[in-house]
Order: sequence, then structure tokens, then C-alpha cells
Amino acid sequence: MLSTNPISDSFTRVHDAVHACLVGAGPALLGFRADVEANTIAWLAWHLTRVQDGHIADLMGEPQLWASAGWQNRVNLPFSASATGYGQSPADVASVRAGADLLLGYLDVVHERTLGYLGTLLEDDFSRIVDTRWTRP
Repeated sequence: MLSTNPISDSFTRVHDAVHACLVGAGPALLGFRADVEANTIAWLAWHLTRVQDGHIADLMGEPQLWASAGWQNRVNLPFSASATGYGQSPADVASVRAGADLLLGYLDVVHERTLGYLGTLLEDDFSRIVDTRWTRP
């Protein structure tokens, strides 16, 4: 079995779980917060996808789909193009009000790109150091 098989399976499980959560979700559910510090479902879906987009784009040496495919403009959040959700305030979390269809659209293109990239990898690719700031033991 290729090492990419369990990785692809894991990405697909996350993709499918997010779909199950978002399909048919309206603004009240997407924006619900159990308390003022809690993340919303919309923010969690956006953040999860932004991080995946950033990591896969970096591995590919390609631009992130968020900006290059126009998702930043479509979702229209009040953040910089490089924002992925890390270190955001509760007010930032509340400002993610994208609809389920937009969030799922972005997730789907990132997921498709992820699986496509994973399909190009060979076993030898797993020995490549991607973070040169880290020193192997």
C-alpha cells in the first residue's frame, strides 16, 4: 500500500464530515456560538480549508486557491489574503458569515487539488524535507 492511501482516506473523511455538517445549513447554524469565545461552524470550515489549501499549495510550490482561483473575493472576508484563522479574535470568528454553498465550493476544490497532488507522490517523496528550519535527529 502506498503511504498516500491512508492520507487520502483521512482527507476524504474530513471532507465528507464537513459536507454532512454544512449541506442545508443556514445562517443560524453556521453562526451559532455556544459562548462568546466559541468558534462558529462557518469559521471552523473556512479555517480548516484555508490551512489545507496553504499546506498543499506550499508542498506543490503553487499559489493557494484562496487567492488564485478567486475564493477570497467570492467569500469576501475582512481579512488579509494570507489569513488562515490562526490567532484570530472572537470578533474575527464572528465575521465569517459565508454561506454553506460557498464554504463547500472552496472545500471541494481544495479537496480535489489535495487528492490530485497526493496521487502524484511516490514513496521516495516522503523522505523530502519540507521544513528546512527543522533539523532531523
